[in-house]
Amino acid sequence: MSGQPVVSIITVVYNASAVIDRTMRSVAAQTWPEIEHIIIDGVSKDDTLEKVAQYLHPNLHVFSEPDKGIYDAMNKGIRRATGDYIIFMNAGDEFYSPDVLQKILSMPEGDFYYGNTMVVDDHGKELGERRLHPPKNLNWKSLQFGMCVSHQSILVKRSICVSYDLNYKISGDIDWTIRVLKNAKNVIDSGIFVSKFLEGGVSTSKRKQGLKERFAILSHHYGIVRTIFNHMFILLRFIWHKLTRNNMT
Repeated sequence: MSGQPVVSIITVVYNASAVIDRTMRSVAAQTWPEIEHIIIDGVSKDDTLEKVAQYLHPNLHVFSEPDKGIYDAMNKGIRRATGDYIIFMNAGDEFYSPDVLQKILSMPEGDFYYGNTMVVDDHGKELGERRLHPPKNLNWKSLQFGMCVSHQSILVKRSICVSYDLNYKISGDIDWTIRVLKNAKNVIDSGIFVSKFLEGGVSTSKRKQGLKERFAILSHHYGIVRTIFNHMFILLRFIWHKLTRNNMT
């Protein structure tokens, strides 16, 4: 053992043959030497697992079994992780560059590292930064206006991780991140792009469910009065974003 911290990279996947290669290549290209890659597959019916098998190495661990949704699968990944740190890099997600983990883990020791996220299209073309930017000084109260940092751009000590709440189906990330941040004593802004996020559409029904869940989550953590007030600001911010984007096109 080198004595360096081990990073558990957790990839949740189901029928993602079209995008799993980009995630596997990205993980394999990381220059940080101490990595375990955990694949949690929901019994894919396409050739996802055949593609994963092309990247077999001693630190790749593949589990394929039915689950109760993405957050159940992510909880399985947390339970099976043995590293000092955990990061989720699900099917279609990528590290921004091969030296992301090297750069982060060369910084002072932290409980929770975070960075920015680049949105890309199906061909890997960069479309720009994620609309919600992470603040310079992130804490659990920072998320009262929305998910300002994405799970692909969060590296967390396994010792402070919590399980995802399976009552949520769409917006559990924000609840999980708030609860982990409450456990974190040393939160570090990496100042770099950590991940590439594949842009994808969300159905109207899922968007409505996600908004309902988010309101319930934020009300639980910040109080209903503050959450109602904050959602008025979120609505105005969204309208402004749509207007400015339309004016640029």
